[in-house]
Amino acid sequence: MSQDNPCLNCGACCAHFRVSFYFGECQSSGGVVPDDQVVQVSPHRVAMRGTEVRPVRCVGLLGEVGCGVRCTMYEQRSSTCREFEASWVNGQHNPNCDAARAAYGLPPLTPPLQPTLSPGRAA
Repeated sequence: MSQDNPCLNCGACCAHFRVSFYFGECQSSGGVVPDDQVVQVSPHRVAMRGTEVRPVRCVGLLGEVGCGVRCTMYEQRSSTCREFEASWVNGQHNPNCDAARAAYGLPPLTPPLQPTLSPGRAA
C-alpha cells in the first residue's frame, strides 16, 4: 500500500461496516483469512470479529480512526476488504467511503486535481 493512500489516515470503513464474506475464504476452507478472526453469521457466511455487532470495529484495525491506522492482517484480509476502495483512488467515487468517513466526522475525499494547460498550449 502506497504511503499516500488515504486509508492509512482513516480506517472508518473498518469501524463502520460489517465485513462479511463467504466462509470459503477462511484458512480451514483453503483461504487466507484466519479462522480465529471470524464469526459465523449465516450457514455460508462469516464476518470479521468486531464487525458483527455495534459498535463496529474490526479486530484487525490498529490505531485511531482518522489519525493513522493500519490493518494488522492486510495480507490475510477478505475479498470484501480487498474490493473496498477509498473514493477517487482509482478515479471512481465510492459513496460508502463517504458514509463511513461522515460517521466519524471526517470530510469526504475529493478527486485529485487535474493539471491545467496554459492558454495557447496544445494537449
